[in-house]
Amino acid sequence: MGSVLCIRDSAGAEAVARRLARRPAGGGLVFGPCPEAEELPSPVRCAALTVPLDYARPDGPQIRLTVSRVPATGRGGAARQGALVYNPGGPGASGLFFPLVAGLPEWERIGAAYDLVGYAPRGVGGTAPLSCEDPAAPAQAGPTRLPAVPSPADKRARIAAARAYARGCAERSGAALPYYSTLDNVRDLHVLRAALDEPKLTFMGASYGTYLGAVYATRHPGHVRRMVLDSAVNPDPRRIWYLNNLDQAAGFERRWHDFRAWAARHHAVYRLGATPEAVQASYERVRDAVERAPAGGVVGTGELQSAFLQAAYYDEVWPERAAALSAFLAGDPAPLTGQARPDPEPGSAAARENARAVYTAVLCNDAPWPADWAVWDRDNTELARRAPFETWANAFLNLPCAYWPVRERQQPVAVGARSAALPGGQPATLPGGQPAALPGTLVVAAERDGATPYPGALELQRRLGRQASLVTEAGAGTHGVVGGRNACVDGHVERYLLTGATPGWRVRCAPHPEPAPVSLDDRAAESGKVPEVPRALLPPAV
Repeated sequence: MGSVLCIRDSAGAEAVARRLARRPAGGGLVFGPCPEAEELPSPVRCAALTVPLDYARPDGPQIRLTVSRVPATGRGGAARQGALVYNPGGPGASGLFFPLVAGLPEWERIGAAYDLVGYAPRGVGGTAPLSCEDPAAPAQAGPTRLPAVPSPADKRARIAAARAYARGCAERSGAALPYYSTLDNVRDLHVLRAALDEPKLTFMGASYGTYLGAVYATRHPGHVRRMVLDSAVNPDPRRIWYLNNLDQAAGFERRWHDFRAWAARHHAVYRLGATPEAVQASYERVRDAVERAPAGGVVGTGELQSAFLQAAYYDEVWPERAAALSAFLAGDPAPLTGQARPDPEPGSAAARENARAVYTAVLCNDAPWPADWAVWDRDNTELARRAPFETWANAFLNLPCAYWPVRERQQPVAVGARSAALPGGQPATLPGGQPAALPGTLVVAAERDGATPYPGALELQRRLGRQASLVTEAGAGTHGVVGGRNACVDGHVERYLLTGATPGWRVRCAPHPEPAPVSLDDRAAESGKVPEVPRALLPPAV
């Protein structure tokens, strides 16, 4: 039955896309000023894309997705090559900011040739946001407690919280809840492509966005023009998503060690210890202190963990995180409080709640998860012995999937050039009936990435076939490689997007420089000079 529904849904997406394709050029989307809530400055313009909630009923209830765009500048006489659509990952992150990179030097040649297009995926942001709890509830509950080693009572409390969260998703979303999934996101992307008047999709995805792009390429290979997949999720269907989340724990442990080793090398600046073990001891002193008395009354062990998880994602935060630990141990909690406290603004709380709701719904709907707590407890207890930094936080974040109230979960797509078929074995074809072939794609990965461990990039390249090229930032681990950190990586990406030429089966780039040890005052002085690099969505404090 699931395959039949999936075929009907795909046919619905095709019908909507073809309906848009038959409109006059430019008739699919009407761009104008962006919604004030998005805070997007000129020259970014926005449009609303209407898509079916359920593609099996294309004329049934509709939802609206916000799309943002900066047109190709044509600078230097560059010919326009179409639209470059970006998804930043999450799932649950909005890509509406993406066109702003047009103003960065690293994107100048790409922005000259392409319309830069971002969008808020279904459920994200101001139009029909998905919600699972009152956004004010976490703040009302106070600082989050996340013990290093959870007791049986801690685990029982977390099980109860996960059950309540899953119930909240069902109660607040109703019958719409099953329609937040990767396959629905793929269908929306297919419709967006048509609405942009693009016969074929040029796409860049980061983190979860790589999985979205890979599934799109598998389902619609004949509609792919060029595709950059940055920081690749392992697309092996057996690992979507429970095992992938277990894999993250070891990856984050490596990156946590990298941060501690860096801080130890700069002991003269931060005084946290001259070895990674000594830095760990300093961190544990801070954790024990905020467990007894939350910093500033708002930063408990959960908020501390969430803040320092960013150090496992992005090495550019290492100086400020190390300085905050150092200041706290010297008697000044203000830097740590400023870095780790949740933004108290109501709009920020609503955005965090919305992001977590979409993240949870997509991952839970996408695949079956173990429904027996004993499986979670066994796997994570064993894993935490080897990788204690993030294991239990990650497990508790995803635990609502054990109690998810959607009866039929999706079966993950077998990503790959040889899997370019609809469910039930129907081959993907071009309009004339010829078998569709996937063009050359570009996979980009950092060798020590914790959020999307490097074996996932190797697996994605293998599945996409001989036309896929892999660019590796050797020895580096920052999540999200493209866009200003590494000139070698950016050069390969720019050349591919502008010419379609890939650099070969596998190429390696030297790592970008580690951050210099700077004080908080120096960091604040520099912050206005360094352009922000778009980041994939971070998990919330749990």
